[in-house]
Amino acid sequence: MGFEKAYIPYGAYWSTPFCRWQGSFQNQHAIVFAADVARMFFERSGIPVADLDGVILGTTIPQRNVFYGTPWFAGMIGADRVTGPMVGQACATSAKAVELAAQGIETGTNRVMLAACADRCSNGPLLVYPNAGRPGATQDTESWVWDNFGHDPFAKNAMVETAENVAREEGIMKEEQDEVTLIRYQQYEASLANDLEFQKRYMITPIDVMDSRGKKVVATVDGDEGVFPTNAEGLAKLKPVMQGGTVTFGSQTHPADGNTGIMITDKESAAKYSTRDDVEVQILSYGEGRAEKGYMAKAIVPAADRALEAAGIGMSDVAAIKTHTPFAVNDIYFCRTYGLEYDAMNNYGCSLIYGHPQGPTGSRGIMEMIEELVLLDGGYGLFDGCAAGDTGAALVLKVTIS
Repeated sequence: MGFEKAYIPYGAYWSTPFCRWQGSFQNQHAIVFAADVARMFFERSGIPVADLDGVILGTTIPQRNVFYGTPWFAGMIGADRVTGPMVGQACATSAKAVELAAQGIETGTNRVMLAACADRCSNGPLLVYPNAGRPGATQDTESWVWDNFGHDPFAKNAMVETAENVAREEGIMKEEQDEVTLIRYQQYEASLANDLEFQKRYMITPIDVMDSRGKKVVATVDGDEGVFPTNAEGLAKLKPVMQGGTVTFGSQTHPADGNTGIMITDKESAAKYSTRDDVEVQILSYGEGRAEKGYMAKAIVPAADRALEAAGIGMSDVAAIKTHTPFAVNDIYFCRTYGLEYDAMNNYGCSLIYGHPQGPTGSRGIMEMIEELVLLDGGYGLFDGCAAGDTGAALVLKVTIS
């Protein structure tokens, strides 16, 4: 799908730091926490929340009262006359939320949208389902996070098995995955230079974590939490998670907690809210793809192809590439397909290193891509990522600096 009228005001977005699961954000209600941070963003940016005429909430892990979803979130941030859909599309949630907002702008239904994404992998809920067919009507249960990481009901495998399937078919060995992981860690380290100079272009810090009563600060989070120091020797020592496999705990992402928000507007509003008059960020296209079942990492290629085609460009035209990288296998397959060097993408970090809160993950990648393009004096950017169900979603943006 191509777009002509949808823009992202430069600087009109935020991400919290990402905290490894069971870390400092583990007891924060994901949606309430996101609303707290959204209010902080609007206060700091000076953008009137009353200007919003639509909100999209992306979330994938149930929290108490999530039934009320977007209207509840919108009310908590002060937009109590605004509503919109709630999106849950696994790891593709961010890209889909941005696409839906862009559709609202393109059709003229909306002028100023907020796509906010919030998830907490920590302390995931245990769901209970009635089963009249079991003895004594004993209930079926589902650990929302853990059980779904471990089993795709259609492909009949765990997430890590999808990476192993692609690694086996493509001849991707552990050593190559370790090489990519180390490159990704070094790229992430560049975002920490000069007192987190790059991350501070989009990240809201510090964040005070309150106790359950909201009266006492129990922690202050100044940056990502739970990133593991990585070196070649350490990666070489790690054994594969699955017997006979190639993927280790070092070459895959870790669950995390956090939230993000991106404003999507028409061109006039983008100029009004942008923090720089000379920067224009236009959304050009969106594409989805699906691989054969059990080969999730491959879905990023048809998604990218469709987004690039809709934008009217080729991979050689793209100046910055960001991917959601649950496994190093993903980036290896992507680079092999398009003939790219490993360090030609994911500058300044990716989810392989800083973690994966599911819904918000893609949004952070999109923000980092925008900031990289600004540092490059503009150009086309491609965000791409796989998602549960062997699917993929991609966005193409264009940054112009006048």
